[in-house]
Amino acid sequence: MEEDSLEALSAPPEAWPEAMALVTGEPPSVAEEAATAEEPEAKVALSLLEVLTVSVVLEDMGDQLSILGYIMPWPLERRQSAAPVGVRSNSPDKPSVTFATSKTSSSLLHKVPLSPEAKAGGQLATEFNKTQELAFKTPTGQAILTMEMLKKTQSDRQFLSNIIVSTMQELQESGTFMALLQALRKEKESKMHFYDAIVREEKGRKMIKSLQKQLINVKKERQAEVQSRNKYIAHLKDQLQEMKAKTNLENRHMKRNTELQIAQTQKKCNRTEEVLLEEIEKLRMKTEEENRVHVEIEMFLKKEQQIREYEQVIIEDRIEKEKARKKMEQDMLELKSAIKLQAWWRGTVIRKEIGGFKMPKKEKDDSKDSKGKDKDKQKRRGKK
Repeated sequence: MEEDSLEALSAPPEAWPEAMALVTGEPPSVAEEAATAEEPEAKVALSLLEVLTVSVVLEDMGDQLSILGYIMPWPLERRQSAAPVGVRSNSPDKPSVTFATSKTSSSLLHKVPLSPEAKAGGQLATEFNKTQELAFKTPTGQAILTMEMLKKTQSDRQFLSNIIVSTMQELQESGTFMALLQALRKEKESKMHFYDAIVREEKGRKMIKSLQKQLINVKKERQAEVQSRNKYIAHLKDQLQEMKAKTNLENRHMKRNTELQIAQTQKKCNRTEEVLLEEIEKLRMKTEEENRVHVEIEMFLKKEQQIREYEQVIIEDRIEKEKARKKMEQDMLELKSAIKLQAWWRGTVIRKEIGGFKMPKKEKDDSKDSKGKDKDKQKRRGKK
């Protein structure tokens, strides 16, 4: 696959068909592509004499193209729809370019040296004339063009005449020929795209051929593989029959063996079942006894709990009564001490006449009697 793709990339243009080469022309070389890629687009204005020289050359080329359009054989489709010659001369496909150039300017053209751009235009015109002469000198039998070649030639002629007209208009207006350079650049780009498409098509064809070869090889391999697998399947079927017979014998033997094992295990299970029933009965009796003991213990614990609650209530009652008694004793003691303190303070106030209280002198005996009475009252209160 990789070798075919490399061959398609390195295939020379000479190997292409003649019809394709006639229609498209030879592809540009690598050096030409590099030169065109490196060419800067500089806008150069020509002098008046150079403009006149180039205009005359372009006018001559336009006239030759229009003449070529009239004398070339037309395709069948366009012959049927074509008009007479007088009408066709006014059609846009055959433009007639006319310029009014004076005799003096034409006489000066031979004396003024031409610029490189004018020389290039003259070379293009001479090459076109040579190709035209060769085309007319060849015999008519050898120069029979197909429909596609005629269409291509007519379209190229029309394209070239349009470029010449636009270039002449630009030369007359601004003295430059940028339209010609732009048209050449666009044409080169379109040709390069076309050549790339041709190369890709060649690659695709070679790729398809290699893939077809691979497909044939794969089919052969698959057929051989299918045959080997069919043989292997037949061998496996024989082995399957043998295995079925063996498995049937083994199944019978295993069936008898399992029946005997089931009978033995059933006897063992019956024995163990009896033992388990006995153990279950013993456990049932134990559980009944444990339940009875548990109930008795619960009753005993409930009674103990009630007794403890009663004792707790009695103890709490006694503690509360003791607290109340101690509190009453404390209150009585505080009351007695407060009464004694008040009596002592009153006595000191009266004896020492503290504050505004003063005893009258006449009534000393009465005061003593009253003090004795007060003391008796206080003593009585303390006893209470």
